[in-house]
Parts: sequence; structure tokens; C-alpha cells
Amino acid sequence: MTPSIASALLPLLRRLDPERAHEIALHALRLGLAGAAREYDDPALAVTALGLRFSNPIGLAAGFDKNAVAVPALMRLGFGFVETGTVTPRPQAGNPRPRLFRLHHDDAVINRMGFNSAGLDGYLVRLARRPRGPVVLGANVGINKDAADPESDYPALIAAVAPHADYAVINVSSPNTPGLRDLQGEARLRAILRAVAERVSKRPPVLVKIAPDIGDEALAALVETCVAEGAQGLIVSNTTVSRPPGLRSPSAQEAGGLSGAPLFALSTAVLARAFLFARGRLLLIGAGGVSTGEHALIKIRAGATLVQLYTGFVYAGPALIPRLKRELAEALRAEGFARVQDAVGKDAHRLAEYG
Repeated sequence: MTPSIASALLPLLRRLDPERAHEIALHALRLGLAGAAREYDDPALAVTALGLRFSNPIGLAAGFDKNAVAVPALMRLGFGFVETGTVTPRPQAGNPRPRLFRLHHDDAVINRMGFNSAGLDGYLVRLARRPRGPVVLGANVGINKDAADPESDYPALIAAVAPHADYAVINVSSPNTPGLRDLQGEARLRAILRAVAERVSKRPPVLVKIAPDIGDEALAALVETCVAEGAQGLIVSNTTVSRPPGLRSPSAQEAGGLSGAPLFALSTAVLARAFLFARGRLLLIGAGGVSTGEHALIKIRAGATLVQLYTGFVYAGPALIPRLKRELAEALRAEGFARVQDAVGKDAHRLAEYG
């Protein structure tokens, strides 16, 4: 089955409960029903970052394949990189259902999953089996809701995924685990990153995933902490607890993190501000509301070297990926850029002015 055929089946999945539909989609991927990309990536899209080569800058964000059950299939769809997780040390059920809501009228999703995870042990087995090839693999890690010790748990998680992942992400920004976003504060984040540096000698590049609901003073401090304590980059951003005006869907006021189109402007502005604060010292991955090549280029011009999809992929399916890459290559050339990295941060000052 080709990606276009798989995408054509999406209307059937949308009739189901969102979480059940997601489970079915992952099962279909494991069975190979989404097919594989048939096009070679345009050379203009190739990126070198974190000591790694990406054939294109378009990646799948964490949250889609939390337990790394469909990694080989996802790697065949044309992504430049795939990020799995968030995985927690021990299995946990997450929050009660319903906890995932489609906002059809807004091209958005609200989730309050709460780090539902099958735990680290099985996750590591599946990562160890993943195909080695041109698609970069990321591992996103988080703490359990109960009895968590962040300064011990994050180093242990990074050490565990290090043999299997090309990069690792410390998630301190999900809004659905009580107290987690407090770990973005300067003192707690410094302690976590310092513990990782001290206890994990052989580690892949480590990034920190941050929230879009962060003020400039806190963002500046976070950037300096990451630079000082050896993090290589930031993912900007996770979901937002804010509700932009104009949302039309019946579920718009459900509790949880909002992703998709309404997050685009806010997450892009925070990305641009992070780029300006970082001054080239951190690699930035832009996430939030990307569903076209133009969106991807705006993220890049805001300061992202790489871009991630989640909600756009959920709505459009595998057919989105080749279309988005073609649009991005065309947009780069139309604006006079020979390659992705020539465009990074070129419009950061203007894009930082949102809000």
C-alpha cells in the first residue's frame, strides 16, 4: 500500500475514537500497510547537524510512537529523522480516558495523555532491533508521575538509550505530568544536565524539549543553562496550555496541551527568540503547526535547522511527507537559498515579535 492510499483511509479512522484510531494506525504501520517513500530527497534538503547527516530536515516528533513499536515502518516513509517516546523508566497508564481530542475545525489536537508508557525495558529491545541506515533516530525520555527523582532518572534514561539512539531528548515540558514544567527552571534543569554529564560518559547529543508557554527571561536563562551544562540543542516546542482566540471546535476547552495549526505562531515566535538568545551555540528543532513546505521554511527562517511534524501528520497521513519536502525545496529556491542551512535564522528578528 502506498502512502497516498494509506492517507485515503484516514477518513475511516476519523470516525473512531481518536486514541483507538491512533492504535490502529500504529498497528497498520507495523504490518507495512503504509508502504515506503519512492522519491530520492532533493540534495538541497540535506542537513548536517549534531555530528549527523540528515537527508532532509523533516522529522516525526515524539508522541506518535511512544513505545517504538513502528520504527522500521516510520523510517520508510521519507522522514529525515524519527523521534520515539516519551518513554518513562517504569510502565505507567497515564491519565484516564478520554484524553485525546481532535479539533477538526481548527486542524488541531488536544491531549492530556500523561506520559502513558509501556516502560523502558521493552522500548530498549525494540530500539535495538531498529534498522541502521540513513534515517536518524531520536529517543525522548521523561520521568514517571509517582516516585520520580529527576536528577537520577534522567541520567539513567540517557545511559540506557545511548547505545541505540542517535540523539536523546530530555522532556521537561509536557503539561500533563504534574510539576514537570517546573524542571525547566534554571536550578532544576542545571542539576539534571549536570547529573547527565557527570554520570553518562558515552552519550549521544542531548537536547531539551521546552514549552511554548515561557517568558523571555525564563527562556534566556534556560538557553544559558543548556549551553553551560553541555546540552547540544533545544526542541521548540511542546504543546501549549493556552487557547488562542478563534478556536471553533467543540472540544477546544478540554484540558491538556494544544498542538497543530493554532500553535504555529506562538511556537515559531519562541523558536525565533531562542535562536536570538542562543547565538549559534545550540542546535534548534522547530515543532508546532507544520503542515506545508512554507511552514517548514518559516520555522527554518526563525532559527530551526530541523523541523518536526505531529498533528499535521496525524491529519494528512504519509502522503504529507513527500509533498512537504517538494514544497520546501521549491520554497528554498524561490527565496534564493541553495540549501536549508543557508536559510537558518534569516528572519528571526521579525518572527520573534509575535504577541
